[in-house]
Amino acid sequence: MRRSWLLLLSVWGILGFVANAQSDDWPAFRGPRGDGVSNETRVPLNWDATSGVHWKVALPAPGNGSPIVAEKRVWIAGPNADNTERGLFCYDRNGGRLVWSKMVKFTGEDPTHRTNPYCSSTPVTDGRRVVVWHGSAGVYCYDLAGTELWHRDLGTFKHIWGYGSSPVISGERLLLNCGPGERSFVTALNIKTGKTLWQVDEPGGASGEKGAEEWIGSWSTPIVTQVDGHEQVIVSLPHRVNAYDPADGKILWTVDGLGKLVYTSPLISEGIGIAMGGYHGPAMAFKLGDSGNVTKTHRLWLTEKPNPQRIGSGVVIGKHLYMANEQFIAQCIDITTGKELWQSRMPQGVIWGSLVRVANRLYVTNQEGTTLVFRADPETFELLAENKLDEPSNSTLAISDGEIFLRTHKHLFCIGH
Repeated sequence: MRRSWLLLLSVWGILGFVANAQSDDWPAFRGPRGDGVSNETRVPLNWDATSGVHWKVALPAPGNGSPIVAEKRVWIAGPNADNTERGLFCYDRNGGRLVWSKMVKFTGEDPTHRTNPYCSSTPVTDGRRVVVWHGSAGVYCYDLAGTELWHRDLGTFKHIWGYGSSPVISGERLLLNCGPGERSFVTALNIKTGKTLWQVDEPGGASGEKGAEEWIGSWSTPIVTQVDGHEQVIVSLPHRVNAYDPADGKILWTVDGLGKLVYTSPLISEGIGIAMGGYHGPAMAFKLGDSGNVTKTHRLWLTEKPNPQRIGSGVVIGKHLYMANEQFIAQCIDITTGKELWQSRMPQGVIWGSLVRVANRLYVTNQEGTTLVFRADPETFELLAENKLDEPSNSTLAISDGEIFLRTHKHLFCIGH
């Protein structure tokens, strides 16, 4: 009898583990680990504007930031209709009811490009509080009921293309890659108070107003990973990748080789990091760890121009990197050598969103509001689905408990079986 109960408890434990693994919240840009990987398996493959939509809610203005999901809530950042306010909106995930919204008035200098509306940063939550970075309008932290806990003015960030990096929470720290522009830095704030724990200034660059010779900057979101048993913060910056000690901001090691423009987030797999420049710039892979400038000893490969224009980030599965590049070019690359295993044109539609993996499927939404799904196969490209909403979109999917949350310029969608 005792053996039967122990067996039953073991089965319950396994089932509980599986249930938790398959029902992740999506608390940050690109998910719980920032790598675009979902642990779920029962996620819709096909939908359109009328079928598979559990609910949709109208948004007051376009935005490029992505939704996050936690504690039966969905959050998304966005401006008001006349761009005089920066907002954070909280919805009930069961039905899409607006639970609360918090608007910040801001009419100061805050240049951006028409393709990058205000509030392009994705919020982040640790399940107790939710934080949003509004660029020059500041960082704001709320509890889950919408009560402001603190806010910080980090100064003015001036660039003709605006900002786009998203905050990351690691323990008691809020990590931010702030810029682009002359004021560029990586910083950690105390998640409870907003107090600056450390700040490491970067050389930065001009606002870009004088043309291509001034185009420099990073819109990349940091990644937190374990290296040799210790947590490190990996950030892609103009010309190089830095690894920071999250405790004090010390730069632990650096790899050179990136170009002047960086949009994608770093990717990590099995002790290897991958970083990709934008505007057809270089891409590289490197071994993680050591100290100082490790370019000569740790950089595995570097591909110079011309590369595809890369805005959204890819997904790494084992030794294979999958990309969906701006000009609807899908790729599979061996991360140990940099060799391209295949390249294929996808259905037409410029892509700024990042890839999301569900089992052996890869999802990405293009600027037409069409989510393309293709198989994660290192041998060949196979398109599995083409899901049209016919509304512009530049954001990345969020996936939670079998549902897909998708932001267009007009609506927030919840899609399910």
